Amino acid sequence: MIEPTGNRALVIGGSLGGLFAGIMLRSIGWQVDIYERSAHDLDSRGGGIVLQPDVVDAFQRAGIETQALGVVAHERYYLNSDGSIAQPMPMRQRLTSWNLLYGSMRRHFPAQHYHVGKQLNDIQQTSDQVTATFTDSTQATADLLLGADGPNSTVRHQFLPDAHYQYAGYVAYRGLVNEAELEKEAAALFTERFVFYQFPNSHILQYVIPGEGESLEPGQRRFNWVWYVNYDEATELPHLLTDKNGKQRGYSMPPGLLAADVEQAMRSYAATVLVPPFQKLVAATQEPFVQAILDLGVPQMTFGRVALIGDAAFMPRPHTAASTAKAAANAIALAEALMKHNHNVSKALKSWEPLQLAHGNQLLASGQQLGNRSQFSYGVGRQGEKLDALPQRA
Repeated sequence: MIEPTGNRALVIGGSLGGLFAGIMLRSIGWQVDIYERSAHDLDSRGGGIVLQPDVVDAFQRAGIETQALGVVAHERYYLNSDGSIAQPMPMRQRLTSWNLLYGSMRRHFPAQHYHVGKQLNDIQQTSDQVTATFTDSTQATADLLLGADGPNSTVRHQFLPDAHYQYAGYVAYRGLVNEAELEKEAAALFTERFVFYQFPNSHILQYVIPGEGESLEPGQRRFNWVWYVNYDEATELPHLLTDKNGKQRGYSMPPGLLAADVEQAMRSYAATVLVPPFQKLVAATQEPFVQAILDLGVPQMTFGRVALIGDAAFMPRPHTAASTAKAAANAIALAEALMKHNHNVSKALKSWEPLQLAHGNQLLASGQQLGNRSQFSYGVGRQGEKLDALPQRA
């Protein structure tokens, strides 16, 4: 049993980054309250996640069961342009879902300390405490405040008003297909494998993740796919991110809200440029969704008794498979720094920040390199049917 330290933290943002911070600080004896702007429990924001060691480490430190966190992929396949296997590679990985990680942490975190419908309005601090004021005029005071409120972070905006994410020039179409709903030949190829198809200025990948109700039972899981496609920021992206009700979305379109013409154009393009197994996978997807790929980095992560973590500070592109793991790593390192400095917030944050900045910048640069090589080696446009007419890369 961990002895309470008497310290309290406020975490702004109740998604994965906020929950990692919450469970890690509680694991070292802190009282933690999480404040989520949404008025209800969150649902899947991204489908599949590659399960990295930092996530497992955070769960183990917090006392959350880790034996059933995902589906094992035993190998990778790279496909030829006719859908045949070009390159099989032995590579064991565990793949999980946003829902499973979120659900596991929410069940572990005390419900009475997870507050929904709480939009941050202002932060004030003194040398020994920090106070958050919310738009409903309520306040909370603690020893430490963490901004885990994602790309549109209110916390970041207060301290770094000029730090904004930048559109990377392409989006990720995503989708989920229940195992039982995919044609058998394609299902056999995709099951428990990480499968890629690469072609000029694009690639698509898939892997199996837990299904409805976090099920890991074969036949009850889901195929998760991600397809990177270039779109011009000025002339194309606003229409792509306008939902079926005419509402402009900031950087993502949840399942079920794609405008009909956008969805039809995506499906038509998939039928034109993808290989047959992936054509079948996209065609079987009932509610595809889309996320603009963004770059975000900050020059500073601590501000007195306030710190930024997760996607509020750095957003590495998804090719690194590291965004969720980075949030876990931020939280683990913070808990370790607090223990090392006897829960002295100022000293802990001062020792914590440099390595977190370095890690964030390294992932940001790595993701940009991987993404730009994939998406822009042949210019910035999308490729059509005449792939053989393209110039070869230097």
